[in-house]
Amino acid sequence: MSLELPPRIDIREVGMRDGLQLEAPVPLAGKLAMLEAIVATGVHRVEVTSFVSPKAVPALADADLVAAELHRWPGVHFSALVANTRGAVRAIDAGVANLEYVVSAADSHTLANAGRKTADAAASIGEIAALAHDAGGTLEVIIATAWDCPFDGPTDPARTLEVVRAAVEQGADQLCLGDTIGTVTPARTLALVDAVRSAAPQLPVGVHFHDTRGTGQANALAAILSGVTQLDASVGGLGGCPFAPGASGNIATEELVYWTQDSGIASGLDLDAVVAAARVTEQAVGHPLPSSLFRAGGRSVPLGPYVR
Repeated sequence: MSLELPPRIDIREVGMRDGLQLEAPVPLAGKLAMLEAIVATGVHRVEVTSFVSPKAVPALADADLVAAELHRWPGVHFSALVANTRGAVRAIDAGVANLEYVVSAADSHTLANAGRKTADAAASIGEIAALAHDAGGTLEVIIATAWDCPFDGPTDPARTLEVVRAAVEQGADQLCLGDTIGTVTPARTLALVDAVRSAAPQLPVGVHFHDTRGTGQANALAAILSGVTQLDASVGGLGGCPFAPGASGNIATEELVYWTQDSGIASGLDLDAVVAAARVTEQAVGHPLPSSLFRAGGRSVPLGPYVR
């Protein structure tokens, strides 16, 4: 039996945003050292920050300062997350026109995250898409709590599909399904991905998994087997959601690169460079990172013949 795997996947590094948003604020110099190490991995897409309330997410209050330095790395597709039209305007004014607009499929989570219900948040997709397109950028709608909500429990797939249809109708360029609290498992991953791709065959669909319960990489494999090639990952497995109690780190970039590379799937990322970026990230945040592969030191290196 053989797995039908794609020849290549497209990894977006989210450590600069999702990875840092729960951390104590990292000085700008530390963030730029992280970013330099991340770009050195060969990654082509980086979620670099979010333009949200500094009071709500103080760790990313320097979004404008980070954006001002992005000219150092031409050729990288930098994007920023926004939670409303005001954030979109801030991002574009700062020079970041590739936007990610997060809409939670669960009312309770979007009330905690953005102070409004899902339908109201979805109604702003068109306005934010127009802002991005007028600035020469793109809009990706990230559907948070696509599978489960920390407050409401399992998300009815119909609610996720309602956001999908709103994104299609209002001009989004692509979609991303978020396992916000790290609860989904492979069978449910497959079911929702298939439903979303059927509902929006014209839009690329990416996935964003957390490894809170140790199923993140299994879900990544399930998504890849279903035909998904765009995956989010965070260096060192850093991250979590400040508006979702109990949510912990994202799937680790180095772990995703490790098993996909050994399975014959190219990503363009250099594993040793990703491990090195995790080392820089650990220094920046000042505490150990959760990634198992990082703790193991990367690939296994043979010790040589055993001699008694």
